[in-house]
Amino acid sequence: MIEYMKKRTAMIGVLLPLIPLGQALLFGGGALSSAALMIAASETAQAESPSFYFNRGIDKKNAGDYYGAISDFSKAIEINPRLANVYYNRGLARRKSGDNHGAISDYNKAIELNPSYALTFRNRSVAKEHIGDLKGACSDARKAVSLGDQNEANMRWIEKECQ
Repeated sequence: MIEYMKKRTAMIGVLLPLIPLGQALLFGGGALSSAALMIAASETAQAESPSFYFNRGIDKKNAGDYYGAISDFSKAIEINPRLANVYYNRGLARRKSGDNHGAISDYNKAIELNPSYALTFRNRSVAKEHIGDLKGACSDARKAVSLGDQNEANMRWIEKECQ
């Protein structure tokens, strides 16, 4: 299917400059305008980009559709596995869906790709607390603060739980 889409996109790229803007192109008894070709090419290119799936995943996560968000983030990762922010957001969606172990795995990958993002450590701390790893949760919460996280609730939690 992807190979077909790539060939179709390439064909559109070849034909598009040959059609005067606004003119119709006849295909086997049907007409297709250059504007329709541009829209089709744009949608195909978008659907093949990680940002398309990332943005759609963010919308789904914000709407509470955590499983849909996880699916879209996974597709973005399939296209480009080097995007720390996608792993981070998939981790958030997994944690919200109750999959703390999956969230920790995603946070680990996000930290591997971007070890200076404090929020990843804070959120991994929360997931570790939920699975009963208080020592790991405290370590991550402190690391988040050392990286500049000034979240008051996190600091109060450290004072209360990490003695």
